[in-house]
Amino acid sequence: MANLNKLLKEAQKMQEKMQEEIRKLEIETATGGGMVTIKMSGEKKVISLKIDQSIVASGDKEMIEDLVIAAFNEAAGRVDEAIESKMGGLTAGLGLPGF
Repeated sequence: MANLNKLLKEAQKMQEKMQEEIRKLEIETATGGGMVTIKMSGEKKVISLKIDQSIVASGDKEMIEDLVIAAFNEAAGRVDEAIESKMGGLTAGLGLPGF
């Protein structure tokens, strides 16, 4: 039983560490050759959005919208990948079968 309690405490510490790492995570992606750049947190909150002046001056609203959506989706996907990667490392540290 002591081993189970120890394992649960280790798991709780790892979960807290993971949550902290997710809070600190920042992913930046660009679309349209750098015309639109989004920086997103590990909690999938947009930290910053930059739109190149040349695309704004073009007046092509639909293209801007498409590039913003593409940048957002790319950033969200990369956040998911980063979290999965971190989770794999943490669960491996527990020595659980199947992880």
